[in-house]
Amino acid sequence: MKVSAVFKFRSPEIRALHLTWIAFFITFYVWFNMAPLASSMLKSVDWLTTDDLKLFAICNVALTIPARIIVGMALDRFGPRRVFSVLMVTMSLPALAFAFGNSMTQLLVARLVLSSIGASFVVGIHMTALWFKPKDIGFAEGFYAGWGNFGSAVAAMSLPTIALSMYGGPDGWRWAIAQSAIVMAAYGIYYWFAITDGPDAQAHRKPRKSAAMEVSSWGDMIKLIIWTIPLVGVLAILVWRIQYMGYLSVTGATIAYLAIIAIVIYQIVQILRVNLPILRKGVPEDDKYSFNSVAALNSTYFANFGAELAVVSMLPMFFEETWGLNAATAGLIAASFAFVNLVARPMGGMVSDRMGNRRFVMLCYMFGISVGFLLMALLNSSWPLILAIAVTIGTSIFVQGAEGATFGIIPSIKRRITGQISGMAGAYGNVGAVVYLTIFTFVTPSQFFYIIATGAFISWVICLVWLKEPEGAFDDEYYVSSVDRDIEEQALQSAKH
Repeated sequence: MKVSAVFKFRSPEIRALHLTWIAFFITFYVWFNMAPLASSMLKSVDWLTTDDLKLFAICNVALTIPARIIVGMALDRFGPRRVFSVLMVTMSLPALAFAFGNSMTQLLVARLVLSSIGASFVVGIHMTALWFKPKDIGFAEGFYAGWGNFGSAVAAMSLPTIALSMYGGPDGWRWAIAQSAIVMAAYGIYYWFAITDGPDAQAHRKPRKSAAMEVSSWGDMIKLIIWTIPLVGVLAILVWRIQYMGYLSVTGATIAYLAIIAIVIYQIVQILRVNLPILRKGVPEDDKYSFNSVAALNSTYFANFGAELAVVSMLPMFFEETWGLNAATAGLIAASFAFVNLVARPMGGMVSDRMGNRRFVMLCYMFGISVGFLLMALLNSSWPLILAIAVTIGTSIFVQGAEGATFGIIPSIKRRITGQISGMAGAYGNVGAVVYLTIFTFVTPSQFFYIIATGAFISWVICLVWLKEPEGAFDDEYYVSSVDRDIEEQALQSAKH
């Protein structure tokens, strides 16, 4: 697939790609609509403090992790068109509640619920996989993610202007946030009618059960359980941080910890309920896949997207303090890390398509991330600023490219559970962000970059050992197993009756 193909708007798959990245763009615009307006909020609401906003920032990512898992299951069962539309419409409600909140509790709960909108990413990943052939999926997924992710940057650039110039007054920030919520709800309704789940009815293949991911062996089931525990378990870190900041009592924290344990146990039970009957019956050879590849890609997204979310939040202050820059200049330089997304992520997917070996590309990118952050750990005021910027942009190219390469592989692992695999890998990106941001509170920026470089290298080792080149990764059509055909026949029989 050539870059020029994205301008062929009459092509059904290209139209679907544009409709979907715009949906993703809007959801990220809404998700990150608070930070740019933080100062306006503090000025207009006299009972808000900077510590309150720090708490909201934690809440803004809290439910994204479990939401990605739940949305991944819903995708495989209901299809991305319905899930994306419903997600956009329903999430506009907490966004509006936050916009016009007049108490600490209302703002806190609204932001917590709204954090689920972060799951939108995996919906579009699944939709794009339904429309594009295996040989083109890398670039298509990279373009979708790179341009959609840019919604957060546009929110930072445009919302203050909208609040001050378009609305003005002390409540301008409220109307700016409300406007973004209304636009998202309207687009959610439009998306429902504007697109289908792939070019034909056969594109969306449903799993036998969507309550948990299907595996192919007893060993893989154990691995799935092990890799599932951190997805919800990491929320304990957020509970600890909220309690540490004084917003949660010991009793409240204990209840939260018990709830996390209960959810983990429930997930394990669901894994057993789904997979025990399948494994006892026996999985046909042509339907087997290696969970090791899923685990390897979980680690890559932990190490690349997790690093991106963490680094973006600390880069402005790093440049400001290290080179004595003013806040505006430091912010502009730091923004280069996110701006690279527009080109680097699609390029990562395209390289994955063109090289003819998706595993090799993934290994190269993860090694590049490790080297890049190793160089960033060496940055100090003695380095020329222009060279420091070059190292930052170079590292970002590898980070964003690795993200594109990750989702260039996922659709080819096991077609009918693409939603669940995407949800799990995507959730690990947020797990990485939580872990890295928590570590950052205890270390210097230089130590922080060393730690991220180590994380990327560990992921590289995992990929070297576990990641397999997907079969049919460059074919014209996705592989269909005997089980896929049986499920399709059963669905047709049910429809007749």
